[in-house]
Amino acid sequence: MRRRLVLMDAPSNLGLRPPAEGVVPGCYKLAGALRDQRLRARLGAEEGGVVVPPRYDRGNWKPGDGVFNAAAIAGYTRRLADRIETHVRAGEFPVVLGGDCSIQLGASLALRRAGRYGIAVIDGSADFRHPGNSPHVGAAGGEELALATGRGQADLTDIEGLRPYLRESDVRVLGIRDYDTERDELTACGIASATVGEIRAEGAEQAAGAALRTLESPELAGFWVHLDADVLDPSVMPAVDSPDDGGLMPGELASLLRTLVRSERCVGLNLTIYDPDLDPDGTGAALLAELLVSALVHH
Repeated sequence: MRRRLVLMDAPSNLGLRPPAEGVVPGCYKLAGALRDQRLRARLGAEEGGVVVPPRYDRGNWKPGDGVFNAAAIAGYTRRLADRIETHVRAGEFPVVLGGDCSIQLGASLALRRAGRYGIAVIDGSADFRHPGNSPHVGAAGGEELALATGRGQADLTDIEGLRPYLRESDVRVLGIRDYDTERDELTACGIASATVGEIRAEGAEQAAGAALRTLESPELAGFWVHLDADVLDPSVMPAVDSPDDGGLMPGELASLLRTLVRSERCVGLNLTIYDPDLDPDGTGAALLAELLVSALVHH
């Protein structure tokens, strides 16, 4: 039976640094740009509404002060988790349009409330910065996997006393660059990953299938997919905050994503980081919409 898709917006930019002095990150416009591609109609999705974020205001934050906007992110994480949890418990499949990568914490908290779940992280970088490997932390959008696995300040890692939201053994990271400096640490702490080069050598569908052998484990109640637009090569997706060369091409991502989300054990997906301010002609939005439709709609 086809799952009921629910399209919802989580337009938070609280976890990113300002792109310039006095300018807020434009990824909060992601959901609007994707909806302008008629995404809900093309998915045949129910309307899930918007979880409105607080104002972006770093105040007088300086390096060494911890994660900026932390209180706002923690509050938003709870509210987003409430909404996602409701849909997952109802057997619906939330498609969550971000926002920056910190919205993944809302999904991880929601699923932690419900049981033990895994996550497939499709991202150009692991977002694993934490106080144990960096001089200081700051932007939760570059730290959300570390936070979700319990690394960092308690107001973000231990919401509702549920730390960690994800176990390392239940995480699979796909699409990091071949030169990613966090790879060794991921391996050391039990987080399996596949770089772009490894996915390309093995084949995207096969790489996703290998991840599913863990994510479909009977020990897990299901798994979530976190998709960051910067997993794509900047030749096709330059409209991200950190466009690094050596990413996946659209066909590779399409195969990877389709294999994962069509698993009966996949319970939802979020999309993050695409910035419409950096994509004036909307080609990036069109590409991302097509990728989601091709993965989620069975013809």
